[in-house]
Amino acid sequence: MKLVILDGYAENPGDLSWDALSSLVDEYTVYDTTKPEEILERSAGADILVTNKTPITRETIEKLPSLKYIAVLATGFNVVDCAAARERNIPVSNIPAYSTDGVAQLVFALLLELTNHVAVHSESVHGGEWEKSPHFCYTKTPLTELSGKTFGIVGFGRIGFAVAEIANAFKMRVLAFSPHTHTYEGFGSVEFCSLEKLVVESDVISLHCPLNEKTAGLVDKNFLSKMKKTAFLINTSRGPVINENDLFEALDGGTIAGAGLDVLSAEPPKDGNVLIGAKNCLITPHIAWANIEARTRLLNIFLENVENFVAGTPINVVN
Repeated sequence: MKLVILDGYAENPGDLSWDALSSLVDEYTVYDTTKPEEILERSAGADILVTNKTPITRETIEKLPSLKYIAVLATGFNVVDCAAARERNIPVSNIPAYSTDGVAQLVFALLLELTNHVAVHSESVHGGEWEKSPHFCYTKTPLTELSGKTFGIVGFGRIGFAVAEIANAFKMRVLAFSPHTHTYEGFGSVEFCSLEKLVVESDVISLHCPLNEKTAGLVDKNFLSKMKKTAFLINTSRGPVINENDLFEALDGGTIAGAGLDVLSAEPPKDGNVLIGAKNCLITPHIAWANIEARTRLLNIFLENVENFVAGTPINVVN
């Protein structure tokens, strides 16, 4: 059985090992990245095709007669045409619940930078400003305390739940909007409410919803206009959930106080992005999932997925 990994670098830039695959398949090849025009050539003869962000389209699936299984090195699986795979009886598996704590941690790393401006003040000290100051302390920007503020969570799955726990630890009131609130009725410190109420009342809004036809462009000019002028927006879900032009205008015009983003509509933003350089906007390069602990869990679940497929009992199937 032949396995091909099309874009393994993000999961394993060299600090992990693919060696365990040797005991599961006859041969495997790992490519760091694969260009669209290289997909078919590199996938030829593969029984198992593995992708993180390289698209596996209907056309690709139809041109790979040997293909029996597609494994996604991520939780999101919209890079694969799952319907086309299902028509060929090709199971598609993903990696669930491997990065929950890491994503929740980055939410608050972004938020704390927006409220405490640690980098700005550290740079100021290293630049000699404290040494020259006549005062024992000074601030470069206004600082904001989280205690008593309202934290709104859009989408309340595992990550939303973890974020709510941290917000509670900061003594924040937590609102949540989700179509599946019944799953979390026992979480008494969260108030489930309408999206309208959440947007209007929250001092912080953190997005944790999947990308689909209902959520694409959810955060638009209308959404942003209802937020408090002092509110912050955090996105660690998917870039297209936000209309980026509308967010740029909201930041530039002071409609909201700031944004912290780990995702953009196109990654990497090779042709630029309107939000790069935007006022009061922090952007990290999709790193919420990428700590060594989370990637180790991802690799172990991936190996388990492959092992179960080879044994004839595929798990974590999404189609």
